[in-house]
Amino acid sequence: MSEPVPIDGRSLSLDRFLAVARRGHPVAVGEDARAACAESRAAVERVVAQRRVVYGVTTGFGGLSHRVISPEQAHELQTSLVRSHASGVGPALPTDVVRGLVLLRLNSLAVGRSGVRAEVLDRLADVLNRDLVPWIPEQGSVGASGDLAPLAHLAYALIGEGAFVDRGSGSPLPASELLRREGIPPLSLHEKEGVALLNGTALMASYLALAVEDLRSLLDAALVAAALSYDALEGDPEALDDRLGEVRNLEEQRSVARAMRTLLAGSELSGHRREWAGQDPYTLRCIPQVLAAVEIARAFGERVVVPELNAVTDNPVVFGDEFVSGGNFHGQPLALALDTLAVAVSYVAAFSERRIHRLVHPALNRGLPAFLAPAAGVSSGFMIPQYLAAALVNENATLVHPASAGSLSTSADQEDYVSMGPWAGAKLRRALQNARTVIAIEWIVAGQALELRRPKQGGAGSEAALLALRARVAPWTADRSPAGDIERIAGLLTSGELVDEVRARVRF
Repeated sequence: MSEPVPIDGRSLSLDRFLAVARRGHPVAVGEDARAACAESRAAVERVVAQRRVVYGVTTGFGGLSHRVISPEQAHELQTSLVRSHASGVGPALPTDVVRGLVLLRLNSLAVGRSGVRAEVLDRLADVLNRDLVPWIPEQGSVGASGDLAPLAHLAYALIGEGAFVDRGSGSPLPASELLRREGIPPLSLHEKEGVALLNGTALMASYLALAVEDLRSLLDAALVAAALSYDALEGDPEALDDRLGEVRNLEEQRSVARAMRTLLAGSELSGHRREWAGQDPYTLRCIPQVLAAVEIARAFGERVVVPELNAVTDNPVVFGDEFVSGGNFHGQPLALALDTLAVAVSYVAAFSERRIHRLVHPALNRGLPAFLAPAAGVSSGFMIPQYLAAALVNENATLVHPASAGSLSTSADQEDYVSMGPWAGAKLRRALQNARTVIAIEWIVAGQALELRRPKQGGAGSEAALLALRARVAPWTADRSPAGDIERIAGLLTSGELVDEVRARVRF
């Protein structure tokens, strides 16, 4: 059993987030969080007893915030909110996104500024610790008054009226049935607890935290694929000189160039040229500069999401006996980062596709067979995998249109500028998968090209990558469907297994 991740509203790191969201680690709500919740809960109860007008406690919501609700209707208000807002449609969110969403809502409430009882925290912790996955549709949030519809579906399941994902079939299972099976009573929402569960950036932040990690692993895979292509195309190592990055004043460029030099160490193919052969194309010569830009974007995404992991994104926020209304639920910073990462991911895929094109082009691949085919004409070789890469790059080019540039007013113009961050996250996730597939194609095609350069050997990293590839994919000696090979390698890039094997041999 893994050590539980402490929940206190202060110490959730990106590594701990990933441990819970992706590796199934349990959580444990700390005593400090319970005490803080009790204090803010008492403030809510005083408000109700005093019949004070406080948004979300004794008033309606959004465009109905001017409507005052009697204390006798305060419980009904919260449950009605959940029911009416559970309006999402589309496929269910992936499990890691949902676990991340639940964790972030739990950690935000644990700060003790939302006025919920400790029972709400315990119920969210039960969802994570028992590996229950609420059925949350992908579509429906505009990313401004919190991720209202997705978080409403979470709360809807907790009160026993929504659904969870059935472990066996993956279909929605009525929440009442699953809670009964697990011996968990449906959650009865008290004053402010519905709005506290719904107001927050948990979906956008979950997308971004996962994407930051995915882009990190994609960059590693792209570096190795680039090294394979560098050797296969007999690139000039001069472009990787550290002094170029030094005078550019760009540490990320120097880091990429350093990794490439390590991967290409000892190469007989991309070593010093004895004769002038002209400059290399940009997709070889500018690897440090282009991948540096991607790393800068990844670091920006991390800079945005790490503070959000421990943020209070509720409204209103409880400070002693004060209930301060504001806009901490607004997802604009997250939406900007998600849109930025999508652009960076498109660079990775497009950059890789151009090298794939060059590797199979007989006029550009420096003496390799056309399409790397064993018998060109009879065999088409890798002609069509390059088409696939081009199709995915084109798809990514449409996915990079910024969702956050498309605000539409909601709630009778009360919410007149929204972030659209959830769609930014959903399309970024698809762009990342497309990019991984393109990198997998480059790895396969460049590996074949490297073998065609025998007896010359590539660098230490290139040879390690080829060894890892050949343990899963046979050489191309006659035409076959490449679809299975591409899917297999893309999956291994997603898990990190292939890059880990290379890194075990070459510390880049």
